Formats: sequence, structure tokens, C-alpha cells
Amino acid sequence: MYFWDPTYVLLLPAIILAVYAQFKVQSTFRRYSEIRSSTGYTGGQAAAALLQRQGITDVKIEPVQGMLADHYDPRTKVLRLSEQVYGSDSLAAIGVAAHETGHAVQHRVGYAPLALRSAIVPVAQYGTTAAWILFLLGLVLARPGLMDLGILLFLGYVIFAIVTLPVEFNASARAVELLQGQGMVLPQEAQGVRAVLNAAALTYIAAAAVAVLQLVRLIVLRNMRDD
Repeated sequence: MYFWDPTYVLLLPAIILAVYAQFKVQSTFRRYSEIRSSTGYTGGQAAAALLQRQGITDVKIEPVQGMLADHYDPRTKVLRLSEQVYGSDSLAAIGVAAHETGHAVQHRVGYAPLALRSAIVPVAQYGTTAAWILFLLGLVLARPGLMDLGILLFLGYVIFAIVTLPVEFNASARAVELLQGQGMVLPQEAQGVRAVLNAAALTYIAAAAVAVLQLVRLIVLRNMRDD
């Protein structure tokens, strides 16, 4: 009874959105992976060129395995691009590479939301697990205090998910601006880049929605226990 309850229906809208977002990002990435960039830049080359033109010389670019495992690590200043992005000259590849380069630019200029997100990463990674343990213990043992502590820790993850939104949106905007400003995509190609990045942004919106509704669900369960 503790692993299934009627409050799960609260999550359904966000779960449906998350499933759609995954479908959208994969189908859009596949579509524009088949369209080559007119400039011939691969994702790795595009990232290197953009970093150089922004005067960023202390960021390394590394290929990594994993479907769409692309990310920028501000702690080590390493931009990691998945194999299907690093070596591909498709619009999808250079769009994703430019997006991750946008994060490196954010780091360079001290973009506040990125700094905040980086600061609360430990809470998001470890606090979430502790939150569930404390909440379930409080639920089973009828200890409201433990449930409250679990909710408080989970709130840290919700904040992380929400802060992620402006970070990702801004990186995508920077990506399109950088690519167009440096003449690395034609105006008609920019539309394809935007489509890929907008689809990716939808996954972050879905993740934030799941986090918020999960928090609501925990609060509802906490109040039901009081009743």
C-alpha cells in the first residue's frame, strides 16, 4: 500500500509530457541528423571553432559514448560530445555542439543561473535519495517529522529542476546566435537547429513538471497521514 496510492494520478500529466518529450527529441534529432550542414563542420569542429572565436582556450573537447550524452562540465572545463554529435556534420550535430558550447560561454561570463545550478548539484544527486528514504520511513513509522524532512530535501531537487530551465533555454539561444553570427549555418538551416534544440528543451520542461508534481504528491500524502 505504501508503493501505490491514488495520488499517483497527480503525476500522469507530467509523465505523458515526459514520454512525448522523449519521442519528440529522438524523432527530431533523427530527422536533422540526415541533413548535412552546408559548411561541412562536424559537431566537434563547430564546438572548437566557436570556443576559439569566443576567446575560450581552457576548455577541452572530448568524445563520449552514449546516445545524446552531450554535456559541459564546469568543474573540469570539459565539453563532452556523444559520438553521433562529435563526428557528424549534420544540422542536429552542430546544433547540439553549439548548445553545449553555450554552456561554456555561460561559465566564462559568470551566468548566475548556471552557477546556482552547479552549486546545488550535490543536493539534487544525493538529497533526492535521502529524501525518499526519510519520507518512506516517516510514512511507515508514522513520524511526520521525518516526512517533513524528506519533503524539504526533495524541494532542493525541485529547485534544481526549475533553475535548469533558464540555463538550458539561454544556452540554446546562445547556440543559434553563435552559429548565425559566425556564419556557420545559413538562415534556412537555423530553423532546423532551433527545431532540435526546442525538442531538447521540452525534456527539461517535462523533468521540471515531474519534479513539481511529485513534490505536490508528497505534500498530499503528508496531509493524508495527518488525517
